Amino acid sequence: MKYIIGSDIHGSLYYGLRLIELLEQEQADKLIILGDLYYHGPRNPFPKEYNPAKLAESLNQIKNKLIVIKGNCDSEVDEMISDFGFLPTHTMPFFNYNLILTHGHNYEVLNPKLNSGDILLYGHYHLPVLRTLENDKIIASPGSVSLPKNDSKRAYIILSENAIILKELDNGKIIQKESLCLN
Repeated sequence: MKYIIGSDIHGSLYYGLRLIELLEQEQADKLIILGDLYYHGPRNPFPKEYNPAKLAESLNQIKNKLIVIKGNCDSEVDEMISDFGFLPTHTMPFFNYNLILTHGHNYEVLNPKLNSGDILLYGHYHLPVLRTLENDKIIASPGSVSLPKNDSKRAYIILSENAIILKELDNGKIIQKESLCLN
């Protein structure tokens, strides 16, 4: 099982299509989007190729390969144009790990209460993060694929049974890699 994880597309057709390309290039089984798919938000500039309707059409074409978490900028109207569901904070197994998927605005990501083997994946803050804590706990965020903050890189995460890898969206360069312990 292999996942591509992105977040905070904010209506950018250009960067949304890039995530879809990566799904095939990285030979991943699923694309997890950690919220804020279509709307750019009142504090943000318009991202490159802002076109939420076309982005929705493109994502609808791969709906069976998507896991989507609802972000603070996602609305009922967004759900109406999407052929897939938006989940609230969601927990699911991944080998002997427990994935916690959230947007970040409704979950304590700075000081989370995690159990051994938990991997917290979040969006919202537009900053890429990959931290391993004691007892095999991991906290990770791909940042924003379209509107990174604080001079950070546009990034995405690859999660496989062997590793969690934070990569630059534009060139695929590895930012950081952590091995996973599956025993």
